[in-house]
Amino acid sequence: MDDELNNRLKPLRERIDALDAQLIALLNQRAAVALEVGEVKKHFNAPVFRPEREQQVIARLQDMSEGPLASEHISAIWREIMAASRALEKTIKAAYLGPVGTYSEQAMHEYFGQSIEGLPCPSIDEVFRSVEAGAAEFGVVPVENSTEGAVSRTLDLLLQTQLTIGGELALPIHHNLLTLNGGLTGVTRVCAHAQALAQCQRWLASNAPHLERQAVSSNAEAARMAAEDPTVAAIAGDRAATHYGLQVAYALIQDDPHNRTRFVMIGKERTGASGHDQTSLIVSVPNEPGAVFKLLEPLARHSVSMTRFESRPARVGTWEYYFYIDVEGHRDDPAVAAALTELGEKAAFLKILGSYPRAR
Repeated sequence: MDDELNNRLKPLRERIDALDAQLIALLNQRAAVALEVGEVKKHFNAPVFRPEREQQVIARLQDMSEGPLASEHISAIWREIMAASRALEKTIKAAYLGPVGTYSEQAMHEYFGQSIEGLPCPSIDEVFRSVEAGAAEFGVVPVENSTEGAVSRTLDLLLQTQLTIGGELALPIHHNLLTLNGGLTGVTRVCAHAQALAQCQRWLASNAPHLERQAVSSNAEAARMAAEDPTVAAIAGDRAATHYGLQVAYALIQDDPHNRTRFVMIGKERTGASGHDQTSLIVSVPNEPGAVFKLLEPLARHSVSMTRFESRPARVGTWEYYFYIDVEGHRDDPAVAAALTELGEKAAFLKILGSYPRAR
C-alpha cells in the first residue's frame, strides 16, 4: 500500500517541486522590481505603503484567476508577498491596542501582512498619540462592532485628531473562555475588555453565572492575568491563548456567531482612489427644523450612497450632535466631490476623515 501510494505521489510531488522552483525565481524577480520602485519613491519622497495600489493589484488578480484558489486565498497570499516587498524597502511600524495577542494585533497583521513591525499600546488614546508623534507610521483602532455598535473613544479621537483614515478591515471575532488548566475549577472571576464581556453576556449568564465579571484594558491583558492567576478566566482569541500558554475551556462563546469588529487604519498620508472606495466624514448642523434633511439632500441629488449614519452628542461647541457618516466613493470622484462641496456649505461643521479602499 505504501509503495503504491508513494509511486502515485512521486510524479505529482516532482511537478510541485518544479513549480516551486519557478515560483521562487519569479518572486525574487518581483522583489527586485519592487526595490527599483522603492528607489523611485525615495527620489520623489513618495510613501512606501499605498493601500489603494495594493487593493488594485489583489482585485486584478482575483478577476484573472480561474481557480481553484478562492478570492480570499489570493488576497492572503499576495498580501504577504507585497508586505515582504515593502519590508525590503523600509520597515513599517503600526501602533495597535496591546498587549500582544489582541484582536487589534490580529487586524494589523491581516491588513498589513506579517512583515509589519507592531507597536503595542496600552490604550486607544496612546495609539493615536504614537502615530501623531511619529513613533509609528500607522495606527490600527476598532471603530465599531456588529453586536455592541460604535467604539465611542475611537469616534471621539477621530473628531480631535489631524490623522486620516487610510483603510479598513472587518475582522470576525471568535471569543474563547481561557484558563490555565482548561477548566473552571477554582476560577472565581472572568476578565476581558468591556466590549468582549458585553458580546458574551448571554453565554456567561447561562453557563458561568457564578463568575465575577471584571473589565480590563484589553482581552490580551485578561489573558496575561489568567496566565499568572489560576482563579482568573479570560475571554480572548486563539492568538492570545497561544502567546500566554492558556487552554480553551469553552470555544466560541460570543452571543452572535457572526460577530465582527470593523477596524480602521489611521496615518498622516492621504490615500488615493482605488475604484472601490469609501469616504468617512463628521458633520454637525445648526439646531433648526429640517437641518438634517437639508444636510443629506446633496448626497441624494448627486446619487452618492450613504452606508453609515451615526450620531454622537457634541461635548464642545454650540450644536447638539455630531453625525458620523460613511458614503460610497472617493472624495476625488466628481459626484462625491460635488456633494461634499454643497454639504460643506450647509453644515455648521464638516471634517473629512479620509477616503480609502472599502473592505471586500
